[in-house]
Amino acid sequence: MSAEWPPELDALIAAPDHHKLLMENEHVRVLETRINPGETVPVHTHQNSSTNYFFSWSDCIRRDDKGAVLFDSCAAGISLSVGETTWQGPLQPHTLENVGNQPIHLISIELKKCTT
Repeated sequence: MSAEWPPELDALIAAPDHHKLLMENEHVRVLETRINPGETVPVHTHQNSSTNYFFSWSDCIRRDDKGAVLFDSCAAGISLSVGETTWQGPLQPHTLENVGNQPIHLISIELKKCTT
């Protein structure tokens, strides 16, 4: 599943200091994401569903492009261990603030629409 938002909000364009392209073809896009403690990633999107593998986790707050809280890991009681894998659908325009004391480091495999 994918969503449509302005191309300039794509994670690689809007937040290049936090997202690195590792590989891309017609089926998948693989991104590495790093967010250090105290950092807030600028407003960006993820237009495709993805699976995410975590190398490290920290408490975080995701806000929409107007600043409303969409997700607070502390309030939700969520903590991920090294090696955990999650699934997520497309993410609307948002920021992500690392409010913990560890880096957030993950690899995302975004699934593109396939015709084969």
